Amino acid sequence: MADPQEIVELTHQVRKLAKGKISDINDINRETTFLALNALIEAARAGEAGKGFAVVANRVKHVATRISDITTALNKELAGSLSSLSDLADSMIERMRSHEGQRYADLALNMIDIIDRNLYERSCDVRWWATDSAVVDCLVQGSSQAQGHASHRLSVILDSYTVYLDLWIVDATGTVVANGRPDTYVVSGKSVADANWFKDAMKTSSGSDFVAGDVQALPQLRNAHVATYATAIREHGAIDGRQLGALVIFFDWAPQASAVVNGVRLTDDEWKRTRCIIIDSAFRVLASSDGKGILNEQFRLVTEDRKSGFYRSSDGRTISFAATPGYESYRGLGWYGVVIQAPPA
Repeated sequence: MADPQEIVELTHQVRKLAKGKISDINDINRETTFLALNALIEAARAGEAGKGFAVVANRVKHVATRISDITTALNKELAGSLSSLSDLADSMIERMRSHEGQRYADLALNMIDIIDRNLYERSCDVRWWATDSAVVDCLVQGSSQAQGHASHRLSVILDSYTVYLDLWIVDATGTVVANGRPDTYVVSGKSVADANWFKDAMKTSSGSDFVAGDVQALPQLRNAHVATYATAIREHGAIDGRQLGALVIFFDWAPQASAVVNGVRLTDDEWKRTRCIIIDSAFRVLASSDGKGILNEQFRLVTEDRKSGFYRSSDGRTISFAATPGYESYRGLGWYGVVIQAPPA
């Protein structure tokens, strides 16, 4: 199937070629008319001897006039038709780009929707596990035995939920007292009192509330990229129980997010000129299909207060985007899915 863009370009080339050739014909015809006029003048000067030549000169002038009429009509009719054809072709391309832009905006929405649904499950996990008796007893009893039992319980959870790097139990002072992978991450006894996700978790008003932190490279987890979720651990595991400390879970962001941005349904040809990214509310790149700029690049998205849409950037790229719709009780963090496509080569 022919590329519509090639048809458009060919139309513009034909229009340019036709105008150029008609202009060449008019130039030649003007020279012919000028020569015919000169011949008539010379024939008049020659008197009787020039009468025969004057007939030929008049005939040449007549032919030149006809050619001029034809080229004028051709220029008018052909130029009009080619102009209409060019406008039609341009309109066709614009509609095609609009259709494609909307398709990519839908793909961007699908990306961020998958992320939202995934992170919603994380918010459910942290609230559920905070009520586990081993987790609660770890802070109530405070003994090394209770802490060891809680650590074992967290390790069992991690064996089943492979999307997490680690789970921490933090007491009310901000000290980590147990974690699920103590042999891998030596964090017990370390203070996280200054971490925003801990302070915010301790401010939650009930067991139904949770805190979702920004994606970050966490030094305590060997600088792995994690999405952090936390909630208060409450007395008796009750929804309105007294706050004893916090449960913090670390979602292994990098591989999960990479699977999403690289799983967008694009053809092989589309992938050659397409980049799919997830950005946060500050336009920081959280995930990228090309693996570049993660957590250190800012992509300035122009939304014009739209939840989704597409636009053409100054360098000719088509930028399609969709804002986080949230899912169930997870309202999202103002993130966007973005599909960036370069024009065909």
